[in-house]
Amino acid sequence: MRYTRCKPPWVVKFYRSKAWLEKREYVLRRDHYLCQCYQLWGGKPCGQLATVVHHKRELVDYPELALDENNLISMAWQCHEKTKTRGKKEEPRGVRIIKA
Repeated sequence: MRYTRCKPPWVVKFYRSKAWLEKREYVLRRDHYLCQCYQLWGGKPCGQLATVVHHKRELVDYPELALDENNLISMAWQCHEKTKTRGKKEEPRGVRIIKA
């Protein structure tokens, strides 16, 4: 695991567990090792090789969905990187602030 410093210890332990590794392999096979990013963003499939299994609802916020197949999709590494904010502030959409 690359980014273990910023993850809680229980998350690191989870990603090394036999249950996760088996579920990860199952999801990749279920999706035929094809990126499913279009399920998040709409549009057409990108057609890239999937190497990452993504939690639609984040593991830290929803640990009860950690192994739920409906919460997991296969993604290409490049597409998965687009899902991360990594400390970036999200600006509100559709809100305009007017100072008086």
